[in-house]
Amino acid sequence: MCELLGMSANVPTDICFSFSGLLERGGNTGPHKDGWGITFYEGKGCRTFKDPEPSCQSEIAKLVKAYPIKSVSVISHIRQGNRGRTCLENTHPFTRELWGREITYAHNGQLSNYKDLTTEFYKPVGNTDSELAFCWILDKIREKYPKRPKNMATVFRYVAKLAKTLMDKGVFNMLLTDGVFVLAYCSNNLHWITRRAPFGKATLIDADMVVDFQKETTPDDVVTVIATRPLTNDEQWTKMEPGEYVLFKLGEKI
Repeated sequence: MCELLGMSANVPTDICFSFSGLLERGGNTGPHKDGWGITFYEGKGCRTFKDPEPSCQSEIAKLVKAYPIKSVSVISHIRQGNRGRTCLENTHPFTRELWGREITYAHNGQLSNYKDLTTEFYKPVGNTDSELAFCWILDKIREKYPKRPKNMATVFRYVAKLAKTLMDKGVFNMLLTDGVFVLAYCSNNLHWITRRAPFGKATLIDADMVVDFQKETTPDDVVTVIATRPLTNDEQWTKMEPGEYVLFKLGEKI
């Protein structure tokens, strides 16, 4: 299956350290060689990099890893394809506009009997079960909320209910963000960690890399990282339970 990586922070933060560990799993320390992608939010805008090549040997991935883009919300994905061919249009994350905001989504898992997920407004560009599920979620949101609610947290909690329906069709681990909130939904395998003062050192599992966060942060920084599997071997990650969701806003769990 694929692997997910997300970040929610209260100040613009680069994700180079965690991203470096994830990239190795894309064809080197892991079998996820069917493409990769990452989306960074900057204000109301976002920038996305994708490549259907294995992340461990992608020149675009090397560029992203070397260029510390700072963001408060990030979603990344490495793919081990099971639905749809290996190509750019089937590469996560997927992004669509809703109420004048870019909504970004990535999925890890495989669905069965999903052809009944009909959509009216949003249409898949590729042919994966993942993108169809995303379009279905957005259609359901538009149906329930014709206008943008004042409290966006209610929308994300509604998405978590929709995710339960999708989980009934198979494995559905998911990350979803509007650039402010980040929703993590666990079907069978998802972990998260929140780093705050006092910061310490961390060592990647998949690469020979150590970082001292105390030298890279201020005492007020709060940074949450979400991953399919823990990326470091000397920190305490929280393992999510099947059917559990966690909603983060600017680094904090709400």
